[in-house]
Amino acid sequence: MTEKEKQTTSSATNANEAGETKDKKQEKEVETSTTAAQEKAKKVAAAKARVASNRSPRKAKEEEPLEPSPKQPFLDDLVEKIKKKIGENCIENAFINRPNDHLPTLIINSSNWFELAQYLKEEETLSFDYLRNLTGVDYEEHMEVVYHLYSFSHKHDLCVRVRTDREQPSVPSTVSLWATANWNEREVYDLLGIDFPGHPDLRRIMMPDDWVGHPLRKDYEPLDKEI
Repeated sequence: MTEKEKQTTSSATNANEAGETKDKKQEKEVETSTTAAQEKAKKVAAAKARVASNRSPRKAKEEEPLEPSPKQPFLDDLVEKIKKKIGENCIENAFINRPNDHLPTLIINSSNWFELAQYLKEEETLSFDYLRNLTGVDYEEHMEVVYHLYSFSHKHDLCVRVRTDREQPSVPSTVSLWATANWNEREVYDLLGIDFPGHPDLRRIMMPDDWVGHPLRKDYEPLDKEI
């Protein structure tokens, strides 16, 4: 073998060895990368398992039945009294508003409202002699006037939601029962267009007399878009 052939053979051998070394290095890097990914996946799975285990008791606790409201007996008794006095169909719904300090709440139709309002004020065991406030709400399919009542003698409170038609909304005025209703009813009339038959002076209280429409209705469109 000539010197040149020896050099060629040596170069080829070195190249082969270098190639094998490079292949082994790449294989090792792939193995290392795969192992690292597997370890990371295990850690992520373990972390998710810990989070799930921590949430499980909380979820189970949330699914437990709620304790009866301390005001539920009062509401149950009130509903029975109203059914006997006004009629079985007077109340559409009755429930305890837990987030609002377990506030007893009634939903009724406007046709029964004035008779019920009189009863709530004049019945001695109820004596709702004070109207804290009233507001109006547009639910798009119907409207409601919401009354918050309080009894100074018995220290109990009540919310009454009076439903009315949206096209021709009308709820009997309670100004003759609670003076607080006067300006509040005018405000609801002004901003939502709900009529209060029996009100002694039902006119706008916030918007100008020549204002077109009622600004808090969901379908309200101002004549001047910039206002």
